[in-house]
Amino acid sequence: MRLPERCAAGGGMGMRVVMAALMGSLALALSLTLAGCSGKNSGATEKKAEAPAVPVVVASVVKKTVPMRIQAIGNVEPFATVAIKARVDGQIVKVFFSDGQEVIAGQPLFQLDPRPFQALFEQAGATLLRDKAQLEHAHAQEQRYKDLLQKNFVSKDAYAQFRTNVDTAQATVRADQAAVETARLQLEYSTIRSPIGGRTGKIMIQLGNLVKANDTNPLVVINQVSPVYLSFAVPEQYLGGIRKYMAAGKLPVQARLSDSDDSAANGELAFIDNTVDTTTGTVRLRAIFQNKDRVLWPGQFVTAVVTLHEQRDAVVVPSQAVQTGPNGQFVFVVKPDLSAEVRIVTVERVDGTQSVIAKGLAPGEKVVTTGQMFLVPGIKVNPKPDTAKS
Repeated sequence: MRLPERCAAGGGMGMRVVMAALMGSLALALSLTLAGCSGKNSGATEKKAEAPAVPVVVASVVKKTVPMRIQAIGNVEPFATVAIKARVDGQIVKVFFSDGQEVIAGQPLFQLDPRPFQALFEQAGATLLRDKAQLEHAHAQEQRYKDLLQKNFVSKDAYAQFRTNVDTAQATVRADQAAVETARLQLEYSTIRSPIGGRTGKIMIQLGNLVKANDTNPLVVINQVSPVYLSFAVPEQYLGGIRKYMAAGKLPVQARLSDSDDSAANGELAFIDNTVDTTTGTVRLRAIFQNKDRVLWPGQFVTAVVTLHEQRDAVVVPSQAVQTGPNGQFVFVVKPDLSAEVRIVTVERVDGTQSVIAKGLAPGEKVVTTGQMFLVPGIKVNPKPDTAKS
């Protein structure tokens, strides 16, 4: 009976040995698991620390001379426009030009039937000749009776009658001369000429039609397109500066086509309206362009750019670098360690694709122009120069 007791005791000790072995295995597995997790967290932290820099495009802050300019949308107007109408009644028998043709001052445009006016002119001339002959006869009679009066052969009343006949004949001759001039003018008006040099529009009344003097509808409209005017309006806040610099000299004006940023034509400011439009708060200006190459066309809408003066040593950045946030306008500045810094700036004005900075930046600094949406303060960046045309 003792042997089983020992065996039982031995069996209990074996169980304790087995349990100890199991606990050791669990401890080892747990330590390995924790070690593995610790290794993963360490690798993640290291991976996060080695994240690549954000690629951005940067441009340099520069100091240069920038013109002070005012831009507005303007409308091209002809220097002069004339609606051609007939000054006498008649039938159009000839047209000397075609639609859209360039004409010069004095060039014939239309020919009305001249025969009625030629007949009137010749009739008035014949009447003048007749009355001149009567005047000469009256002069001869007046002279003869004047001699008889001096010899007391006729009375003063009889002589006065012949003197009156001379005066009447002279008045008749003057009236005939006026009638001849009127007939000559009507004959001249039968040929309709251009009063200005310019470009014709569409012929409104065609060959063969009867026209009346000063009819409602013109025969054709002529616009003088060289030179031309450019009319535009600017806010009244610029009026003081415009008057100031215009008094000092001529202000250059550029006309830019809507489909191009390049200067299409160069002119100068010629007129400031004498009142400000109270409904819009603007004042109308007008510039004159020689337009010899016919780039500008009446009725065309273009961008008018008035240059007031040149601002020297202005701090300039591309306008796309300037962002707007809750605290106002700002830019991302790339520091020497290639980290991004938010910088609050004060923009004095915008000139085309560049902004003039009054405060916040210094020449030589680098600002981000593309990629701002991926940046936060302090993040590392991979800058590339801005190769776009400024």
